[in-house]
Amino acid sequence: MAAKAKQNDSPWRAGPTLADVCGGRDNNFNLIRMIAASSVLISHAFPLALGAGTIEPLEPYIDRSLGSVAVVIFFAISGFLIARSFDRRKDVAEWLAARFMRLWPGLTVVLALTLFVLGPIVTQLPLAAYFEHWETLTYALRNLTLASLQYGLPGVFEGNPYGPPINGSLWTLFHEVVCYAGVLVAGAIGLLRARRLFTLLFAVYLAIYCLYDLIESLHPKIDAFHDLSYPFVVGCLFYVWRDRIRLNYGVCAGFALVAWAAHGTPVFDALFVAWLCYATFVVAYLPAGGMRGYNRLGDYSYGMYVYAFPVQQATMHFAGDIGPYANMAIAFPITLAFAIASWTLVEKPGLDRRHGVANGLRYIADKARGRPVAPSRKTPAE
Repeated sequence: MAAKAKQNDSPWRAGPTLADVCGGRDNNFNLIRMIAASSVLISHAFPLALGAGTIEPLEPYIDRSLGSVAVVIFFAISGFLIARSFDRRKDVAEWLAARFMRLWPGLTVVLALTLFVLGPIVTQLPLAAYFEHWETLTYALRNLTLASLQYGLPGVFEGNPYGPPINGSLWTLFHEVVCYAGVLVAGAIGLLRARRLFTLLFAVYLAIYCLYDLIESLHPKIDAFHDLSYPFVVGCLFYVWRDRIRLNYGVCAGFALVAWAAHGTPVFDALFVAWLCYATFVVAYLPAGGMRGYNRLGDYSYGMYVYAFPVQQATMHFAGDIGPYANMAIAFPITLAFAIASWTLVEKPGLDRRHGVANGLRYIADKARGRPVAPSRKTPAE
């Protein structure tokens, strides 16, 4: 008994479990995501100001850019919260509607502003030629699919140091949606509640992930999914084992030392990403006090993410030959203003209307199955 009590008093076992703290919305996720989105802006400032292939200050030390670290954080949080959302769902239609309304309304508006406002202002072509060009006609439709992105518009940003891509951040959205689909399948067959089977499948996935690092690239989309799916799956794993995973500053520091000791070895990346995922949840749930006040402002991170790249490219177009730090200083407040407007006018109102989208999905499903159409209904917010 004494030995057991001593074991339970170990500092390594101190701290709440994820299950103890993940039940509500009192956390620092909004703040973390906002910092991550701002980090993507900082990261992109170097290649956008100095040209493609520019080495960022962080890369020599961890073999990743600051933007890559930020995306890992996004996907780790998303994996955890999306798995939690599905596990708590009242029905699949509400879950699907929430996912759709979180991404596409904001995306639609940024694409429309790019196509009809930014493009005509900066294009080198006459306006008639710009609007008649095939790339102008296909820009919004291709990017709304997420699967076949179009980065340029005719005559736009062709003289910029980075070249004509207008919104280089959109590539991650396709992989996020694929990860959502993975949660849908895993949840539908009960994997989110079969922790041992989930863990076994995770071990197989991790082996494939590590082996993939040893081979040459198969395809850019496969490479990207390899990089982004791992933190997402780790986030899901953390949810599955939420009642066993303790949040502890000491464990976080020790994990960091283990990962750093593996630097230069084939397992460093997998260890570093796993540590970063754990550290994200430690910061999300342990620090309290004034940090939690940020939640009253709203979730501006998605707007920061989708508006930063075009604003930074426009900054280079109008400001001329400026460095990355000047680009950050000019672009950040402008992007923040767009992000606040996007959340206030588009994203939050869209999420508030997800019940109507869910009713539409139910109607379509009932008609396809030849069932009587069910009356519209609302379910509690996730």
